[in-house]
Amino acid sequence: MRNTSRLRPIFLTFEQWLPRWSLQHRLCCSKPVSVHSNEQSRADKFKTQIATGPRFHDFVKGASINKQQPVITDDLIDTDKHAYLPEDSEIGNSRTVCFETYGCQMNVNDTEIAWSILQKKGYQRTSDVAEADVVLLVTCSIREKAEQTIWNRLRQLTAMKKRRLKTRVPMKIGVLGCMAERLKSELLEREKLLDVLAGPDAYRDLPRLLSVAHGGQQASNVLLSLEETYADVMPVHHSPQGLSAFVSIMRGCDNMCSYCIVPFTRGRERSRPVSSILEEVHILSEQGVKEVTMLGQNVNSYRDTSEEQFCSSEPGQLSRGFRTVYRARPGGLRFADLLDRVSLIDPDMRIRFTSPHPKDFPDEVLQLIKERANICKQVHLPAQSGSSTVLQAMRRGYSREAYLELVDNIKTIIPGVSLSSDFISGFCGETEEDHLQTLSLIREVRYNVGFLFAYSMRKVRSTQLTYWK
Repeated sequence: MRNTSRLRPIFLTFEQWLPRWSLQHRLCCSKPVSVHSNEQSRADKFKTQIATGPRFHDFVKGASINKQQPVITDDLIDTDKHAYLPEDSEIGNSRTVCFETYGCQMNVNDTEIAWSILQKKGYQRTSDVAEADVVLLVTCSIREKAEQTIWNRLRQLTAMKKRRLKTRVPMKIGVLGCMAERLKSELLEREKLLDVLAGPDAYRDLPRLLSVAHGGQQASNVLLSLEETYADVMPVHHSPQGLSAFVSIMRGCDNMCSYCIVPFTRGRERSRPVSSILEEVHILSEQGVKEVTMLGQNVNSYRDTSEEQFCSSEPGQLSRGFRTVYRARPGGLRFADLLDRVSLIDPDMRIRFTSPHPKDFPDEVLQLIKERANICKQVHLPAQSGSSTVLQAMRRGYSREAYLELVDNIKTIIPGVSLSSDFISGFCGETEEDHLQTLSLIREVRYNVGFLFAYSMRKVRSTQLTYWK
């Protein structure tokens, strides 16, 4: 064995270290210390900042250092206030914000919600990026091409931001929505191309995030919520001549199709209260809007349990031959109830909805579409594939035969109905025969409109792969 008698210990115990430190400390302190005036000035300034800065009780809502029983005030109830920020820090002060929206109709609605929140804080909106103090990209993650478009746009905006540094207040760049939720680490740490990051459930926090960003730091909030529906936020609708508008009725999705990223970027399914939806549709009707499209990731699985009277033990109905990958939850006002009430608000207002799942088309929904003149006789029925084998791999919850039976039922109940669908080509394990079955399904159903996508595989996390169209 190697002789270790000469080796010195690398680590000392606290008792061994303390006397040596104390001796050195006494020796150093026994000599006169000369401090330059500028160093003394910096030390005094630092002490002043420490003394006047926020203390622990500022970070704890309602903490009281003088009284044993805290007093409940409006400040404790108002969750928008942050004691560690100046009172006017979240005010826009007429800063201009420019939105660029990419992806689906849900992102269009999210833009209207985000703008409603910022408008109340004093921000001004502009469509000219060159004049904007803040540029917010409302992003999509459903396909690789959509994300690459955002990366390219971020680099363009960064170059514009660098040119602006020489002339005026620096531009702040933010990414909102699904891409912010999926690629938060890459966006903030690796690329360092932006100032603000906000997930789909964090739009209420935008004023604070922008305040932090205007202070020179990156700001991020990508927490998903089990409850957020923005029910009390009235979107600021922007549409040509104000003739049509989108109304979000639910957020998130529970279906967990094997190709889809939505449950991971938008969270679990939750529905907006009926009363809030009806109020928004009433306002749109008074404004002269002629067509409303109700939005949701799985819009026809809507279920409002916000009031006790809506709760019951009766389970929701599914289309015949369809099943869910999750346990069906009982109670609540279902989509047929909502569609009924919305259609009665204004008989001259046309009603549409997207995007539905085929499993949530029971006969009561189809009968209502048939009976109400202002509900458009158009049904979006995403098939994704015509092969039962591929549908099982996709975890869609139905077979080709069940889908065709539903199509026949829809055409029987609603004569002359217009049908549209989504399809993915080249899914994992799909054969030439599977592809031919999809083509035969398209010919058999004779859709009026089809949305066709090539399958792509991408990495979601460093240790896990998932797939989506």
